[in-house]
Amino acid sequence: MLTSKQKELLMFIHERLKESGVPPSFDEMKEALDLKSKSGIHRLITALEERGFVRRLPHRARAMEIIRLPESMPQALAGRSRGFSPSVIEGSLGRVPQTAEGESAPQSVAVPVMGRIAAGVPIEAIQTRLATIEVPPDLLSKGEHYALEVKGDSMIDAGILEGDTIIVRKCEDASNGDIVVALVDEEEATLKRLRRRGDSIALEAANPAYETRIFGPDRVRVQGRLIGLLRRY
Repeated sequence: MLTSKQKELLMFIHERLKESGVPPSFDEMKEALDLKSKSGIHRLITALEERGFVRRLPHRARAMEIIRLPESMPQALAGRSRGFSPSVIEGSLGRVPQTAEGESAPQSVAVPVMGRIAAGVPIEAIQTRLATIEVPPDLLSKGEHYALEVKGDSMIDAGILEGDTIIVRKCEDASNGDIVVALVDEEEATLKRLRRRGDSIALEAANPAYETRIFGPDRVRVQGRLIGLLRRY
């Protein structure tokens, strides 16, 4: 599954190739998606390439081809909608099942692994279900949960290392000091400690090599709160 920005870019490239046989330039893609920099386009194309939707051809400027389209593309092509609905994933998430009186509690709960989260600078928000992991029910709280693989080292002083799998309770708010999955500018996700400073929101790293980033309240949306961590040795 793609974010709305990834899908919008894929549609734009697809339509341009159908019209002229030539893929759009980075400037044209940036303008079409109302992005401020070409680096955002580069991240989107890289995400599409990693997911097997496009392929960049070597040794040829602007050479790109569409490998496949998502199943929802026909409906999406009928009418574009800008903006990213800030839900990390769709569908049912890992819940601790209710048990009737006399029934034994389950030994584990299947929690979906929804991709990778950056513990560093933000990366594209991930909405692709990669797998499921079995989690002890005692590790989970009430509500829905999902898991993400950690990429980066900005949270090492909080005990979160690259390669760890974090368990996240889906929610849209968090307390000061909570470690959260934050969606920045409707398209980038990062794992940071949340601090509120007046009308601003600070996303704070747990590594002195990274600066705290300050945003206006309309630029950050909480996608979930960290409640657990799994690590393989």
